[in-house]
Amino acid sequence: MAYFDECKRAMDYLGQDPRTLFMGQSVAYKGTAITTQLKDVPAEKKLELPVCEEMQMGMGIGMALEGFVPILIYPRWNFLLLAANQLINHLDKFNYFTHGDKNINVIIKVTAGSAHPLFPGHQHVGDYGDAFRMMLEQVEVIQLQEPEQVFSSYEYALQRIDNKPTLLVEYGDYYTEK
Repeated sequence: MAYFDECKRAMDYLGQDPRTLFMGQSVAYKGTAITTQLKDVPAEKKLELPVCEEMQMGMGIGMALEGFVPILIYPRWNFLLLAANQLINHLDKFNYFTHGDKNINVIIKVTAGSAHPLFPGHQHVGDYGDAFRMMLEQVEVIQLQEPEQVFSSYEYALQRIDNKPTLLVEYGDYYTEK
């Protein structure tokens, strides 16, 4: 299957789980390729948010504490940078706060923006997966380079036995190239 199709299949799968809730920009309203990936996810599972990246991460942590598995969608890495405080200092350290008694499952979906057919500017095409992998201790970073990785990685993130958070990196250029 093609990369984009695998991303959509993964979102459909996540949307069937009663614990999931999709939060972010272009979740319920048109704006990015992610909107198309979520078109068959039930509307009541999509929470469209304004551009408030740090608050979005904080809301996701709160939802996870209530038993949900939030899927936090950041259309570009450069937006996720604005949520780095909550991601690094709160979500990643949550297990330490509970002295190892509890983890919370949060799925973060971020895209390294596409450079083709139209270059959107340097502020939209960064990939900070390697840098975040070095900063995060509890949140696992998975860079989805091949279509074969996509569905199984999202399935793994949802069904994690250790209940740890997962940050999955998609590549916008691969939506049409692979």
